[in-house]
Amino acid sequence: MLGLLLSLLFGFFPMLFYAWVLYWLDRYEKEPKSLLGGVYLWGAIVAAGGAFLINTILGIGVYLFTGSEAATNLTTGTLIAPLVEESLKGLAVLLVFLVFRSEFDSILDGIIYAGVTALGFAATENVYYIYEYGYVQSGLMGLAWLVFVRTVLVGWQHPFYTAFTGIGLAMARMSRRTWTRLAAPLAGWSVAVFTHSIHNTLAEVLSGTSGLVFGTLVDWSGWAFMVVVIWWSIRTEQAAIKDLLREEVSLGLITTVQYRTVTSTWAQTIARMNGLTSGRFMMTTRFYQLCAELAHKKRQRRALGEEGNNSTHIEQLRKELAALSPQVPG
Repeated sequence: MLGLLLSLLFGFFPMLFYAWVLYWLDRYEKEPKSLLGGVYLWGAIVAAGGAFLINTILGIGVYLFTGSEAATNLTTGTLIAPLVEESLKGLAVLLVFLVFRSEFDSILDGIIYAGVTALGFAATENVYYIYEYGYVQSGLMGLAWLVFVRTVLVGWQHPFYTAFTGIGLAMARMSRRTWTRLAAPLAGWSVAVFTHSIHNTLAEVLSGTSGLVFGTLVDWSGWAFMVVVIWWSIRTEQAAIKDLLREEVSLGLITTVQYRTVTSTWAQTIARMNGLTSGRFMMTTRFYQLCAELAHKKRQRRALGEEGNNSTHIEQLRKELAALSPQVPG
């Protein structure tokens, strides 16, 4: 019982913390917590459960066909698991893309929805690996080693793979070209499967300390690349907000100070802290969330025209901003 409880704790808690990190990175327009919770549960229950079932059934089929355990492990790890797992995780991001299109505004949104889904998947997978290959085989020392491997050495692997699916869907979301809308999601999913397969292949082929070090360097190089993509996405979003909200300043909907605040994460943090002491935290948070949503809607109108009645949404957001602006300091 102790081993199972520890496996659950160390399987889920670090992944929930990583999900919070992704939520924190969404500096200007936070995604709804209900949606993020939904995709996390999809990853933990639907994707992880479905993948375990499908991988097991197909793995048995490969073994019956080849009669080789080594061939079965290699085929399952390098081909079956990447295809099945990235498809099941990607479905959650696709559902957000199709059903909640108004919340899918940027490359960063695609990365966040994909990453949180993948962290839910990783949490369930971690529990299984930590318990079965850590505690059951080597007791508490084995459990501690698997916790280190699964949460530190490869803790960001699943979000890294699935992020490419999110990026592909985000590119399709902001394009009018039919070929981009069709090709970008497929390309993103393909890269997710490919990177997943590379990792699993290295894990199967390499052995010993040198293999672990090399595999870790490859993995972390991919993470570093994704950090650069996220940094670029945040800077791009900041630049868009600066450009698109200048009109609201000239219209008198927001003040110059509020404009400077909405374009700075540090200034927004200070504004929210001041809101806590003045009893206006929720109002302040809502105001700057609306500012970012307005900028995104204006960018969508610029890129996509009146898809989804963008002008109507823009006017609704402006009315709410005009009502809140006098009550928000600045």
